[in-house]
Parts: sequence; structure tokens; C-alpha cells
Amino acid sequence: MAGNPVHGGDEARFARDLRDEGEPEAEFHPGIAARFPRKNAAAGVLAHDEHGRVLFVCPTYKPFLEIPGGLAEDGESPLAACRREVREELGIDVTVGRLLVVDWLPAHGVWRDSLQFVFDGGVLSRERIGAIRLAADEVSRFEFLDLEAARARLRPSKARRIELAYQAFLDGETVYGEFGRRLG
Repeated sequence: MAGNPVHGGDEARFARDLRDEGEPEAEFHPGIAARFPRKNAAAGVLAHDEHGRVLFVCPTYKPFLEIPGGLAEDGESPLAACRREVREELGIDVTVGRLLVVDWLPAHGVWRDSLQFVFDGGVLSRERIGAIRLAADEVSRFEFLDLEAARARLRPSKARRIELAYQAFLDGETVYGEFGRRLG
């Protein structure tokens, strides 16, 4: 990740903010921080074609569709992870817009619980779509589908999350969800 900021904003501002934060707080009880739980964070984009269909990718490592994006690395913000992962998977830079959904996903099988961020990826022009060059080791193909057509090829919680994101996009709002269900 050399050369890429680990945050979603201005590098100089981030450095000033970190400096202004001061020295890290010392542990009152040594070792307690290491015992705190850690969550994964993942981020992706809800991008559309000119017909309003959603962009999905077919990962090489799982049988379900995904939206472009992926896991945040240690020290990387969800926004920066989204930009990096989309660039890696699609080979193009997508303008990542406003946050549509934050969704909590519970631990399931070998996977720990996580926070899933979905950002607005905008409308991709025919030229942008034509410029897509997939990372062959991660993505076998991409396709644009309406939500109904995609639902059978998504995990139920992912289908609910994408539907939340799509509705948030239409309504101009940001939504909080748990396991793909809107709360609050």
C-alpha cells in the first residue's frame, strides 16, 4: 500500500490531526488494550450503469456476488479501503461519494463480526465501463443487474444491505443497519 494514504482525506490534515491529538494515552491497567475485541471493517461501492442497474463482481474465491470493495487493512480507514479495493478489483478509479449504509454483520463461522460500509459509487459511463480491467486473481467477471435479478445470487444479508443502500441512495440519506436490516 506504499504511497497510498491510509485515511480517506487530506494527508497533511491527517498528520496535523494526529499531532494535535497528543501523546497516546497510557494504559491504566497494562495489557488491557490487548484483551479488547477487534472488529473487521469492509467497504464497497454501490455503482450503477446508465439504466440504474447495480454493478456486481463475481469473486474467484466465493460462490456469491459482491459489490466492488473489500476489507480495510490495519490502520486504513473504510473510505481509503473502498477506494483501494475498487481500484484493485476493477483497474479504474471510481469517484466514491457519500456514505449510504453502515451495517453490522455478526460473527458467522470462521468470520468475526464486522462493520460494512457502502458508499455511493455514482453512475459509470460506457467509457468508464469499457476501461474496467479486472484483477484476475480476485474477480472473474462483472455484470450490471437490477436488485431482483441479483437477489438469488447474494447471501440474504448482502441482498438486504444492498437494498438498504439503494433506498438510501434514492432517499438521499445514510442508514444504519444490523445484518442488513434497517434500525433507527
